[in-house]
Amino acid sequence: MSNPTALVQKLWNYCNILRDDGLSYGDYVEQLTFLLFLKMADEQSRPPFNKPSPIPKGKDWPALLAKDGDELEIHYRHTLEELGKRSGMLGVIFRKAQNKIQDPAKLRRLIVDLIDKEQWSSLSADVKGDAYEGLLQKNAEDVKGGAGQYFTPRTLIAAIVDVVAPQPGQAICDPACGTGGFLLAAHDYLAKHHALDRAQKKKLKSGTFFGIELVDSVTRLCAMNLLLHGIGETDVGPVPSPGGRDAASGDAAYNLPVVTKDALAGKHGEYEIVLANPPFGKKSSVTIVNEARESSKESLIINRDDFWASPSKCEPHWHRSSISSSTSSPSSSSTDARRWCCRTTCSLKAARAKPSGANCSSRRTCTRSCACPPASSTRKA
Repeated sequence: MSNPTALVQKLWNYCNILRDDGLSYGDYVEQLTFLLFLKMADEQSRPPFNKPSPIPKGKDWPALLAKDGDELEIHYRHTLEELGKRSGMLGVIFRKAQNKIQDPAKLRRLIVDLIDKEQWSSLSADVKGDAYEGLLQKNAEDVKGGAGQYFTPRTLIAAIVDVVAPQPGQAICDPACGTGGFLLAAHDYLAKHHALDRAQKKKLKSGTFFGIELVDSVTRLCAMNLLLHGIGETDVGPVPSPGGRDAASGDAAYNLPVVTKDALAGKHGEYEIVLANPPFGKKSSVTIVNEARESSKESLIINRDDFWASPSKCEPHWHRSSISSSTSSPSSSSTDARRWCCRTTCSLKAARAKPSGANCSSRRTCTRSCACPPASSTRKA
């Protein structure tokens, strides 16, 4: 199946059946992630790839196919527990993994009828990557699940990356990566706008993009999203990474595209570009009940200023682009999104380069024509 839309619809239709058993959209995508990884690892171990499988024998895809009924459910649960203890990409994908599909018959159907019938490794990165991205977007649209906070609109991301214009060889980080939208957009930009040689393509696959996420379940979605788009390896192990970037445990350095940790807890690497939509804060309310049992609500706003950075303290070639909660958001159109992010990003560069407030368009920081405001009126970007 070469149509990502049809593939998404095929996978998503089965989710409606599982929802009758109380499975949420997020739980379904998570279970698909586990099974897709096992299936792709098995495919990579066979011709024409012939790579050593990172999955221990007895916990691999053929072992799942051989089981049925209650035996399948028990084996799948033990497989998730075992793989969650491993290091490298296995640990990222399966850390704290749990089986949420309690009906063995429906689990069997998901494995045999949906996942096993596709040769995922033979599909292009565009097809399988876009299919998985489509599932993440559908999950984000589920308002009740609250997954939208991890999914930034892709039109806005593409516009910001287009303005920043990353170059080959630059280390790119997203310290609040969610499902990996900024990293994927940067990857697509580099592949589209530059004629990369073999060494640069290898570097693009491993050693260019670094994501950090605080929540395990979101980290695994990001890791799988990157993997299906051709970033990272299923068999990556304890290989020291450039700059000594740490794994989630902090005990060893792994060349992984995404890790689970607090990006603000300490230094974790050095990067030329930081692209992010960080959690600037949240708005909520507190209900207060007085002695007369009368209730009133007070608004509560929590701001995160530890994500802000002063351009004057940055290195000369340091680029940062992020989405501000205080900046008016763009409309849904691609043109408006580019114009908005070009204003905010160019303002940041102008403020860094020309404190006197000259227009940044003269410094060729814009990729499209826009009315860049002077540095004196620069807003946080």
